[in-house]
Amino acid sequence: MTWLADTATSYDTVAESYAEFVSDALDRQPYLKAALTLFAAQVDGPVLDAGCGPGHFTAYLASLGVDAAGIDLSPGMVGLARRAHPELRFEVGSMTDLALPDASVAGVLASWSLIHVPDEAVPVALEQFHRVLRPGGLLAVGYHVGAGTRLKTQGYGGHPMKVNVHLRQPWWLARRVRDAGFRVEAEWLLDPEAEVSQAILFARSQG
Repeated sequence: MTWLADTATSYDTVAESYAEFVSDALDRQPYLKAALTLFAAQVDGPVLDAGCGPGHFTAYLASLGVDAAGIDLSPGMVGLARRAHPELRFEVGSMTDLALPDASVAGVLASWSLIHVPDEAVPVALEQFHRVLRPGGLLAVGYHVGAGTRLKTQGYGGHPMKVNVHLRQPWWLARRVRDAGFRVEAEWLLDPEAEVSQAILFARSQG
């Protein structure tokens, strides 16, 4: 699929600059940090960080005692994550085809990684999350709130990129999460005064 290759190549290109940009993300965003802390407190078992980037959120979950591992489409990002956090597990992989057994994890975190997944492929990713989660497992999805899609041609550090950024309404995502076999438990809106707000959805896997 073209979008998979474009996403991997784009984030390979900006990997170093992106890692620097997000290095203090949790210090800058206390409500996001609180959401991840809550997620960690609600899971009992291994967690997959799907679209882990340089592993900053994976490492934070691990610091809270979570058995966290990450996957990312970008080999460059995975390489950075492994070097920064050699004690953790990171692999190249796609959330639309997870190389994990059924019911093998207690939590899945998808932090602003579904934003590059086209609408028609979102149900595929959500079905994969449901497949690998144990019954009652927790899913957390961070995303951009809005409508429409924009092509991102330049990214972190001014490097060239070619990825679509999909903005989504909470009702749109919640409906697809429910259709994939989850029960939505909470939705947090972050920075509602921003030009593009952020949100986090929490949902439980139904057996």
